[in-house]
Amino acid sequence: MENIQRVAVYFAPEQGPLTGFMADWLGWCPLSGQRRSHPDIAGLPRPVHEITWTPRKYGPHGTLKPPFRLAGETDLTRLGNEIGALARRRAPLEMPGLALTRIGGFLALVPEGDTSALADLARDVVVTLDAHRAPPDPEELARRRAAGLTARQEALLTRWGYPYVMEEFRFHLTLTGKLAEAEARQVAKALDPVITPLLPRPFQVKDICLFGEDEDSMFHLIHRYPLTG
Repeated sequence: MENIQRVAVYFAPEQGPLTGFMADWLGWCPLSGQRRSHPDIAGLPRPVHEITWTPRKYGPHGTLKPPFRLAGETDLTRLGNEIGALARRRAPLEMPGLALTRIGGFLALVPEGDTSALADLARDVVVTLDAHRAPPDPEELARRRAAGLTARQEALLTRWGYPYVMEEFRFHLTLTGKLAEAEARQVAKALDPVITPLLPRPFQVKDICLFGEDEDSMFHLIHRYPLTG
């Protein structure tokens, strides 16, 4: 992949019924690097392409280390080597399953059960790889602050370049952009019978993935790193 704008470390579900549906729903598959046709689902308040416009460019994913530009003294090879070393010392994770949930103003798939080990993995990824991150530019900081941050989130943004890490982290697979409460209920009602039969039981995190953002702001899977610790 050439001309990478930013990189990120994500959980990316492997090919399967859920991943296929999510790629169609969002309109983008980062595994194949191809746009997808949206499914026809009855009962939605707006067209799928409007509901999913904001998260489309990422495709099916769960954030561990949010998108960042590479620092000048590093490169993809060095970053990849460090991700690989981290993955080799971390064990795979298993939780009971995933559930369709509203988080703030958007809908997502959220793990059920104890997620403390997953939060610890995310913390390790954020801290261990941070030397590869260039500081966010003023425009990015302004966008983050426009959401209205708490004092703690502001401190996390200043230190780690993102306000929703450490104790503010909540793992999720995003399905929509921001929705009004009534719209969110309507989308969940329409989506639930379609997506629930596809949800894995148990939900397993067996690897972590390096993603790259292309010139069109679409994210692509670059490499998977199995958790073998």
